[in-house]
Amino acid sequence: MYAAVVTSFDSAPRYQEFPTPEAGAGELLVDVIAAGLHPRVRSQADGSHYTSTDELPLVPGIDGVGRGADGLLRYFILPDTTLGAMAEQTLIDPRRSIVLPEGSDPVAVAAAMNPAMSSWVALRRRISFQAGQSVLVLGATGNAGRMALHVAKALGAAQIVAAGRNAARLAALPALGATATVQLDGDPDAVAENLGRAAADVDVVIDYLWGAPTAAAMVSVITGRADRGKPLSWIEVGSVAGPAAAIPSAALRAARLQIVGSGQGSVAARDFLAELPELVRAITAGAFVVDARPVPLAEVERVWADVSDAGQRTVLLPNG
Repeated sequence: MYAAVVTSFDSAPRYQEFPTPEAGAGELLVDVIAAGLHPRVRSQADGSHYTSTDELPLVPGIDGVGRGADGLLRYFILPDTTLGAMAEQTLIDPRRSIVLPEGSDPVAVAAAMNPAMSSWVALRRRISFQAGQSVLVLGATGNAGRMALHVAKALGAAQIVAAGRNAARLAALPALGATATVQLDGDPDAVAENLGRAAADVDVVIDYLWGAPTAAAMVSVITGRADRGKPLSWIEVGSVAGPAAAIPSAALRAARLQIVGSGQGSVAARDFLAELPELVRAITAGAFVVDARPVPLAEVERVWADVSDAGQRTVLLPNG
């Protein structure tokens, strides 16, 4: 079979032949129809993700849509493995999959599930989010951040503040559910003032940035709060702006602030799986705007380095 194969953490995967897997006990061999090229997959392929074992060669891909010999179309999540979803065939554990409703769009599901799951699981499994609460999304102009707007709205958020660097993408977010926007580029004092005015009294922050922008945003939000005794849950989901943030100690003392992470390890696999059915229903029902770019797997080396449009999610088609 053919697959995207990583032979060095310093170079992009290459489309080449790879041994066809054989199913063992409890495994199902599936023909992969669609696999999303997520940031998490890139970090898997360059060895930088915190779960990396440095084992090579490997086929990247952490989830996808496939069909087994039983004829059922499934969305699946893979365990830590060197045989990922970016191959003509892969092995799945049926218990880590969900049968898709008839008529589901495999490309839309493969594109949306991973970015939507980050905020969906964060709000449903890491904190006690209630309908009517308000949310700030830091990094809202990225793919997962844009999806977080849909998720927050679907789960009943009353106010959604979107903060990001890209002005053009930020301008489009009110149409996706943002009730206010804040541009994070520009004069730091002006950014702090705007963020404090728009988001000071939110209940929840979904943070895809971390690094220096998070430290600055946390000071702005806490300084502007009318009632610092009002609980504020800060959920760290991504770290595109840096792996470490210099959080002032006063931020933890001056407000009723809890900082939690949401991701592999902090959320048990069974809890991720328990959220799949409802999230799939929301995606297949058209509750989210999905901007997917389907590309044949044979072009993986070309598209791997193409990150020019963060508004789209590339979906690789191994058998397309």
